[in-house]
Amino acid sequence: MAARIRGYLGRLQLGEGLPVRISGVINLSPESFYKGSVATGVDDASRCAGIMIDAGADAIDVGAMSTAPYLNGMISEEAEMERLLPAIKAICEDHEAVVTADTQRGSVAEAVLRVGASAINDVSGGSDSGLLGAVAERGASIILLPRPGPPSGKQGPVESTITRLKEAIGAALDAGIKPSNIVIDPGIGFFRDQSMPWYERDVEVLANLGSMIALGRPIYIGVSRKSFIAKLTGAEDPSDRLGGSIAAAVMAVAKGASMVRAHDVFETVQAVRVTERLLGRGSAGAVKE
Repeated sequence: MAARIRGYLGRLQLGEGLPVRISGVINLSPESFYKGSVATGVDDASRCAGIMIDAGADAIDVGAMSTAPYLNGMISEEAEMERLLPAIKAICEDHEAVVTADTQRGSVAEAVLRVGASAINDVSGGSDSGLLGAVAERGASIILLPRPGPPSGKQGPVESTITRLKEAIGAALDAGIKPSNIVIDPGIGFFRDQSMPWYERDVEVLANLGSMIALGRPIYIGVSRKSFIAKLTGAEDPSDRLGGSIAAAVMAVAKGASMVRAHDVFETVQAVRVTERLLGRGSAGAVKE
């Protein structure tokens, strides 16, 4: 019998045979595509984290710079530090949940790991060797998206995503990061350089998420309120995409996702728990009839 795919996000174990974990999203970037996720300061960030944890979040993902490919969200390293460090320090001091930091910069990764974050969510697929080195040195975990680069004319979106994830995993292992501390994310919403419309890429990758189980790492998925939902439903305002977000999260769980990143923790937890039970996983929850 093949070994179950298991891994760690900080102290949080995830993978096959375990409940699907939920990560709540907090943005410190006013330019974020979804304004409902934006915290207005350190105290607000900690307050939002507490609400999400009470709603069932296992982890909190905190970002200070928008990474939406259609927004000009780039800020200086100094500004990212000023936004991110105090908020992560406060959340780690005030709450018990695992905290992950959404950053692509090695210097920022080193700093946030020093103040309490236990994992880095790297949308660049480990492109900064300094970031990988900081994660390895601290014995921290990393969420890796596919490495960026020109599309291969010989590969479709699913095959290309797998190839790029293999490259990211290889770089992380070469840097000394433990295999058990590597989690993968197929990067829904990030790749707009394909030969097909970008939202069709997202749909195909999500529909074939199960093919990425072969990479041997737990799958983390971020579909919450993303633009492909607008293309499929006409909901141009991100605040109108809750239903589509829940549907996509449910599909991801059915296809093998081990963790779901969500703006709407309460609703997502309910949807995931029901999905798990209908799939024959998990057990009845704590709510009494």
